[in-house]
Parts: sequence; C-alpha cells; structure tokens
Amino acid sequence: MKKEYDFSKGRRGAVLRPGKKTRITIFIDNDVLEEFRDRADDLGRGYQTLMNEALRLYLGKARKAVDARTLRRILREELDRTG
Repeated sequence: MKKEYDFSKGRRGAVLRPGKKTRITIFIDNDVLEEFRDRADDLGRGYQTLMNEALRLYLGKARKAVDARTLRRILREELDRTG
C-alpha cells in the first residue's frame, strides 16, 4: 500500500456507469414469477428477458413480430387452458 493516494481527480457517485438497464426492486406475485421461470427453463432463456419481452409487448413496443413458431406455441397454450 502507498502512504498517500491522489484523489484530486476522484468523483463521488456510483462506481459503475449506468447502462441500458436499471436495477429496481419490485414485488411480483409468486405464481407469476414461477410461470416466467418455468417458461424460461423450457425455452432455455432467462426469466427476466421473458419478463422484459412481455412488458414490451404489452406496451406495444415489441422489437420483432411474433414468428410462426411462437404463435403456434401461444395458441397451443391458450387452447390447453380452455380445455
């Protein structure tokens, strides 16, 4: 260790610069979270990524159109729910 350090160019604030994501704390119902985790496991993706996509779709800001494979999956899920 040095005897003295030069902090003349130091700045207060977060060590990491903000990026495209923001860390927040929210409460999600357990059943909703488990459903996202289960679906993410089935797809081999992260559940937070699926949550972001669902929110974008809800907001009408989806980055890409739903492809045929996804549409088939959604229809199958909805038909299974209705019996």
